[in-house]
Amino acid sequence: MNAFVFPGQGAQFVGMGKNLYDESPIAKEMFEKANEILGFRITDLMFNGTDEDLRQTKVTQPAIFIHSVILAKTMGHDFNPDMVAGHSLGEFSALVVAGALSFEDGLKLVYARALAMQKACETTPSTMAAVLNLPDEKVEEICAGIDDVVVPANYNCPGQIVISGSESGIDKACEQLLAAGAKRALKLKVGGAFHSPLMEPAGAELAQAIHSTQFSAPICPVYQNVTTVAETNPETIKTNLIAQLTAPVKWTQSIQQMIADGATSFTEIGPGNVLQGLVKKIDPNVETQGRQ
Repeated sequence: MNAFVFPGQGAQFVGMGKNLYDESPIAKEMFEKANEILGFRITDLMFNGTDEDLRQTKVTQPAIFIHSVILAKTMGHDFNPDMVAGHSLGEFSALVVAGALSFEDGLKLVYARALAMQKACETTPSTMAAVLNLPDEKVEEICAGIDDVVVPANYNCPGQIVISGSESGIDKACEQLLAAGAKRALKLKVGGAFHSPLMEPAGAELAQAIHSTQFSAPICPVYQNVTTVAETNPETIKTNLIAQLTAPVKWTQSIQQMIADGATSFTEIGPGNVLQGLVKKIDPNVETQGRQ
């Protein structure tokens, strides 16, 4: 069975999508539609901007979403999913290509999410850190014992987990994690504490936007970050999308569930190849490939 997966924040690069824009009339039309919806030429930043431009959450998130969805839409018969999933932001790309959301509505939601998250980041100084080579349970135990906000945010693959929280909480956690034997506990260059309770103000804003948007049943099951199981009910999908902002991305568990449900091939659609690497670490026996 064919699984298609979509990347999240961090996969962006200058020049992303330029070849698609130049070579495909369908892609060019969709890129221009995106510029119109957003009210600024995001294509200028994607194709010719700087790394700094692309690192702003309000640019990064719509840019990755646009690139991923347009790639899928130009694949024709090669896009034949039996199931889909997306890492954090990538879940919106997965929902659009699976027909649960229109491109226009998906982009409006992604932009609303990005703006709300950026605002929440500016309210409280916060960050994230990657932790390598410690069991998930040990990371959870150390985070739970710290009196600041610090929680597991991304279960990326066995031995790789990202934590999220206040600056002081992350500092304390990194110190304790290294003392407990982590190979690395490295702060990331991100705008704030994604997938943590510090995103609650953004959650309230996003919930309003999601509840006023039309969702349909997808053409195939979507494995959502929050529940890790196959979802097709539009109302359940909405609830999980809202919860995702403050809940961890259970990527390891989602991929394991997809494999248990019959996935033998994973195709990553969008900028970068991070997800292919994570899938291989979760199960070296499955086939992986990418389209970017």
